[in-house]
Amino acid sequence: MQTLKETKPKKHKETAIRISGAEAIIHCLLAEDVDLIYGYPGGAIMPVYDELYKFQDKLHHVLTRHEQGATHAAQGYARVTGKVGVAIATSGPGATNLVTGLADAQIDSTPMICITGQVPRHLLGSDAFQETDIIGISTPVTKWNYQITKASEIPEIMARAFFIAKSGRPGPVLIDITKNAQFEEFDFSYSRCIAVRSYKPNPKPQIDKIEAAAELINSAKKPFIVFGHGTILAQAEDELRQLVEKAGIPAAWTILGLSAMDTDHPLNVGMVGMHGNYGPNILTNECDVLIAIGMRFDDRVTGNLETYAKQAKVIHFEIDPAEIDKNVQADVAILGNAKESLELLLPLIKENKHEAWLSEFKKCYEEEYEAVIKNDLYPTKPGLTMGEVIEEINKASENKAVIVTDVGQHQMIACRYAKFKQSKSNITSGGLGTMGFALPAAIGAKMGAMDREVVAIIGDGGFQMTIQELATIFQNKTPVKIVVLNNGHLGMVRQWQELFFERRYASTVMTNPDFIKIAEGYHIEAKRVDERKELKPAVEAMMASNEPFFLEVTVENEDNVFPMIPSGASVSDIRLK
Repeated sequence: MQTLKETKPKKHKETAIRISGAEAIIHCLLAEDVDLIYGYPGGAIMPVYDELYKFQDKLHHVLTRHEQGATHAAQGYARVTGKVGVAIATSGPGATNLVTGLADAQIDSTPMICITGQVPRHLLGSDAFQETDIIGISTPVTKWNYQITKASEIPEIMARAFFIAKSGRPGPVLIDITKNAQFEEFDFSYSRCIAVRSYKPNPKPQIDKIEAAAELINSAKKPFIVFGHGTILAQAEDELRQLVEKAGIPAAWTILGLSAMDTDHPLNVGMVGMHGNYGPNILTNECDVLIAIGMRFDDRVTGNLETYAKQAKVIHFEIDPAEIDKNVQADVAILGNAKESLELLLPLIKENKHEAWLSEFKKCYEEEYEAVIKNDLYPTKPGLTMGEVIEEINKASENKAVIVTDVGQHQMIACRYAKFKQSKSNITSGGLGTMGFALPAAIGAKMGAMDREVVAIIGDGGFQMTIQELATIFQNKTPVKIVVLNNGHLGMVRQWQELFFERRYASTVMTNPDFIKIAEGYHIEAKRVDERKELKPAVEAMMASNEPFFLEVTVENEDNVFPMIPSGASVSDIRLK
């Protein structure tokens, strides 16, 4: 995207004011309607923080306890609001600590701006104190990045950054600002960017492709929809529901598509992927038309590509041309925003029902219920299961909570069993699978949706990767509900070791601290549940609280997540146990 550095965004002239580059950064953020940012101060970004002090009534800064926490909080905020999340850090280690969050946001298409301080321009390349080439480091994990060395560049580059981050397929942008540029004064004026030459983020759907898709759907005997995160990003939930209901098509979600459609909708048949539902996975290889909406055919969804949906005609609704035919060859590829594309498609779709086809999903569900679901949600064995914890949270929240999950067994269980009635309710790290994501992401999600209950579901391993963000919760009095499902192991790795490495549990047994004392050390109300009779009242007490609440639940340490598609296997080879 080098051409972006050579072109100017379209703008209208405004009255200029004489200010420093640091103050200009604040004015840019305010002009983009940013009122909340996450970060951690340091020497190279100190001029900006000095200006933040003067604008506290307009721009709230949340001090996280680690820069990675700032990025995940910004992600959680962006995912629940649809707005651009903003994180800020100093140079060197402060900047490099942002990289995991940038990579996570890149692969999960989350709009985020990261602003980093940098050593003065004349020291660039001299290995000065806390100098790191964050532009070079972050290039593979950002949608765009740029280093500002003169204050006069700030308005144009910041406007462009926001436009790129939120347009088309969203993603993270990093802007690195040298210290001299923060001190320099210049005549500031600002207008939002509305276009960048050579960057075409919103391709217009081709009518002939829409018509071809409609013909395939109308003639299909066993059509099947898989909807992903792009459906939510495009705000196409209503169009998805209309298509599903009008054509009578069974639909399944990817883990990032979860909540785009009510989980109890009669045509919502569950989750696809490695730990998805039995029916949606095996029937992928029996459908005659596969309609992919805002999903990228990730390997965790497709399994072995050599056997994936080879019998089906594939229709792919996708905004990013790089994803078309990358993994699965499309018979009809419709480039464009999913909402716009579906709006054009809907009038061409005939009303239909596929009751016999839908009944196959129901039969598969009944088989899965007897083999897996019943034991997960309503166990008779002494030990607590992760599934029954999620079910109690569903009941206590009336399926209205935002569920933020970390990565591991608990993540798959939550994505399988959490129930939703509202979009943007499932916040998780999908493509990168970042342990430590949930706690800071839940902070951002709660701050973006103060009117909703936000529950973080975390394993004992992931919790300790960003446990310091309990201090952020305490300092800001953020009423997040935290549930740690403690099985004393790195559970997902342990499951693989059990199934594929002859129970050689190498470095997966966790010797954990007293989480209750740690939570109480941060003045957060905390309870521990060890027995089934304690679970319901504890969950109800947590959900009734108006304050931050920590709940630790001791679950079985060798409880596995099924169904499961072994890595590299066909979706048809899914195991129920």
